[in-house]
Amino acid sequence: MQVFNTPSKIILTCNKRLSSYLREEVEALGFDIKREFQTGLELEGSVNDCIPLNINLRCVSQVLYSLGSFKAADPKELYDHLVTIEWEKLIDFAGYFSVTSNVNNEHILTPLYANVKVKDAIVDRIKQVKGIRPNSGPDLNKAVIHLYWQDDNAEIFIDTSGETLAKHSYRKIPGKAPMLEALAASTIMATGWDKKSPFINPMCGSGTLAIEAALLATDKPPGFFRMNYAFMHILGYDEQVFFNERRILKDKAIKQIDFKIVATDISDDAVDIARKNAKTAGVDHLIDFAVCDFAETEVPETPGVVFFNPEYGERLGVHFKLEATYKRIGDFMKQQCKGYKGYIFTGNPDLAKKIGLKAARKIEFYNGKLDCRLLEYELYDGSKREPKPEE
Repeated sequence: MQVFNTPSKIILTCNKRLSSYLREEVEALGFDIKREFQTGLELEGSVNDCIPLNINLRCVSQVLYSLGSFKAADPKELYDHLVTIEWEKLIDFAGYFSVTSNVNNEHILTPLYANVKVKDAIVDRIKQVKGIRPNSGPDLNKAVIHLYWQDDNAEIFIDTSGETLAKHSYRKIPGKAPMLEALAASTIMATGWDKKSPFINPMCGSGTLAIEAALLATDKPPGFFRMNYAFMHILGYDEQVFFNERRILKDKAIKQIDFKIVATDISDDAVDIARKNAKTAGVDHLIDFAVCDFAETEVPETPGVVFFNPEYGERLGVHFKLEATYKRIGDFMKQQCKGYKGYIFTGNPDLAKKIGLKAARKIEFYNGKLDCRLLEYELYDGSKREPKPEE
């Protein structure tokens, strides 16, 4: 089973409402997209093709390589098919693997039972051929096999990623209510920011938005911060392919920028956490951090993007206090960010009404299961309307 060089279906998964931004990234890498759906994309390629996908993509969650689809009405049929696969050519008999699944079958009350059937088939097959069985468990840091099973349609994948790619590995201290890195990158992409003009992030929290902006501006993808992927634990892996891809990343990365990325927060602890996360990401020297009320954030004269991700009133804060905060955010953008494009990411439409500005666009996202909007505001320098001629 020469999966590293044999083309097959590749499924890229992502959180809901991120697939269009994932498409943009995948096309930039030169891959043809066969299908786009709500939570991902379908491509074709080998496991070696999965390597640049794993290390370059910011908006993706998992990169799955298909070993084939088949009919399975019940757990017995599932096992009977899976035990015929040459697992001994994929998983080291002295190694370790784990199983994940997405299952909707009338015979399965819990996905854990489906996972056990997959594990049993793999272990039994390898033990039959090699006389010894590999270890298995829940950890996703070695080989990972994924089952997709809907009704009687089943498909088995190598999960080439393992631990989710939606976390970008630099955020060692998350802070309170952090935005997932893949979501942060997607929202910045949604603004159309040119990566050459100022990016201002008041109320920065743990710094995720400012850090993702710096990484986008310097063309440093998440692969800079991670040295273990599930594809490394599949038999036939050639580490030279991985290191060649990493060399490409390093060669194209930009060292310095000639514009400001500003991150401020009223909390000393938040700014300290943000600095540490930025240092881990290698971009602390590119971000101007400051402890201050958001309204005191220094805004460069050259127009760019100002981006707020305030509390929503769901888990943090008190709703009536946040009404005043949202109004102040609107005042700050009107008065101090003229010529900029303003963005507010929120999951609370009632609070959004307190901003006092009319949104030019409302871009749909989810933050976890919470329905959110990225609100765009054109912050004109002066009035948008032409003055009426005097009579």
